[in-house]
Amino acid sequence: MKYLFAFFLSTSVFFIDQQAFANPYKKALNDTIYLADPTIFLDGGVYYLYGTSGDKGFLVYSSSDLKNWTKPTGKNKGFALKKGDAFGNKGFWAPQVFKRGKTYFMAYTADEQIAIAHGNSPAGPFVQEELKAISGTGKQIDPFVFTDTDGKNYLYHVKLDQGNKIFVAQLKDDFSDVIPETTKFCLSGTAPWENTAKTDWPVTEGPTVIKKENLYYLFYSANDFRNPDYAVGYATSNSATGPWTKYQGNPIISKKVLQINGTGHGDFFIDKNGVLQYVFHTHHSNRKVSPRATAIIKAAFINDKNERFRMQIDPESFRFLMQRIN
Repeated sequence: MKYLFAFFLSTSVFFIDQQAFANPYKKALNDTIYLADPTIFLDGGVYYLYGTSGDKGFLVYSSSDLKNWTKPTGKNKGFALKKGDAFGNKGFWAPQVFKRGKTYFMAYTADEQIAIAHGNSPAGPFVQEELKAISGTGKQIDPFVFTDTDGKNYLYHVKLDQGNKIFVAQLKDDFSDVIPETTKFCLSGTAPWENTAKTDWPVTEGPTVIKKENLYYLFYSANDFRNPDYAVGYATSNSATGPWTKYQGNPIISKKVLQINGTGHGDFFIDKNGVLQYVFHTHHSNRKVSPRATAIIKAAFINDKNERFRMQIDPESFRFLMQRIN
C-alpha cells in the first residue's frame, strides 16, 4: 500500500547470489503490464495496481495473488480516476491510493501539479467536488502521503526548480491541502550516481517514506527516467522533515543489480504474507525506454555493523507483472 502508517518491519535477511545476474531478465511481450511510476494498494484481500499510463486518467488492475492480474477493472471503463472527474487535463502521473476511515483517497500529478481526489472504492471513481490542485509554488509532482505515529500527515513531493528536488509539507487533517508554511527541502541530486549524465538539471524524484523504529527512511529515484542509470537509493533522518543523510551504499536498485535499464520510481507495500515488496518500473528493454514495464522485488531491513537498519533487496525475487490473458 502506498499510504503507510509508521510501522516496524521484518528483519529477515536475503542471500544475494551475484551469479544470478549473468543474463538479462526476460519478459513476455504480450501480457506484460506497462505502467510507469506504479503503486500497489492491498484492500479486502485484493491487490490494486495503479500507475502512469496516459492522458485520460489512471487505469487500475487487480489481483488476488500478485501473479495473475485482470484487465483494467476501474469503475469508469477501466479507470479508477478519469479525466474530467478531478483536477487535470493531461500528464496524469504517479498516483498513490490510501484509506482513511471508510474513504479512499488518490494523490496524483496532473498538469505538473498535485491533487488529491476521493472515492468509496479502490476501483474508484475518484472525484473532486472542486477541481483544484494543492497549494504551492511552481511545478509540483510525485506525491507521497505518510502518516506518522503521532497522527500528523505529511506530503512528500517534488518541485521542479533547477532540477527535480524533493520537499515535504504537513497536510491538513482532511487531506484538502498542505499547510504551505511547513514546506521544507529534503534532498536533491548531488551524489555522482544521481547524475551520471552530469546535466545541469539533476533529478531526484518518486519519494516513498517508511519509519523503522525511530528512524525515517526516504526512498527516491535519481537520474532522468530515460537514462539507463535511473536507479533507487535512500536517505535517513531522525525526523519526518529531515535533515536527511544519504545511505553510502546507494543505489540499492539499479541496472548493475538487475541487468536491466531504467529501474526506479516505485513504492513499497506489504503483501498478504507480511513480506515487504517494492513495485517499480523498468525500461521496455535495454534498447528502448517506453512503454515502461512494471515489476516487483522483495525487500527487508537488516541490521548493519552500527546496529542500525539498512534496506536490502532480493534480486532473485525480481519479476515483471503479467496480465492474465483469457
